[in-house]
Amino acid sequence: MSTSLLYLVKRTELAVRARLDELLRPAGITALQYTALTVLERHDGISAAQLARDSFVTAQSMADMVRALEGRGLIRREPNPANRRERLILLAGPGRALLAEYAGPARALEQRMVADLTADQTAAFREALVTAWRALS
Repeated sequence: MSTSLLYLVKRTELAVRARLDELLRPAGITALQYTALTVLERHDGISAAQLARDSFVTAQSMADMVRALEGRGLIRREPNPANRRERLILLAGPGRALLAEYAGPARALEQRMVADLTADQTAAFREALVTAWRALS
C-alpha cells in the first residue's frame, strides 16, 4: 500500500518549516512570522483577520504575532479609513529589508527541495499543489 498523500504533504510541510526556522534563526523570527511578512509584501495594508487567513494561523496567534512583529519594527498598524474600528497592517522598512536579506536563501531552500526534479516536473508539482489547494478551499 502506498503512503497517503495527506501524510506526504504534511511531512513535507514540516520539513520546510523546520528548514525555514533554521534559516531565519539569526534574524530572530520564525517561519510563521516570515510567512506573515511575505503575505504583507504581496498584499500590504490588510486586516489582522485577513493576514491570519493568508498566513495559515488563528486570529489569536496572529494577534500575538502582530504584537511581536510590531515591537521589532518590522510592521506598523494604521487606522483603516473605510472602517474606524479596524487597523490595517503594513510592512515597515525594516521588514522589507529583512525580506530582501532572506529572499536569496529562501529561494535556495526552495531550489534544494526540487533539486532532483526537472524544470517540467517542478512546474507540474507547483500546478498540482495549487490545484489541490483550490479543491480544498
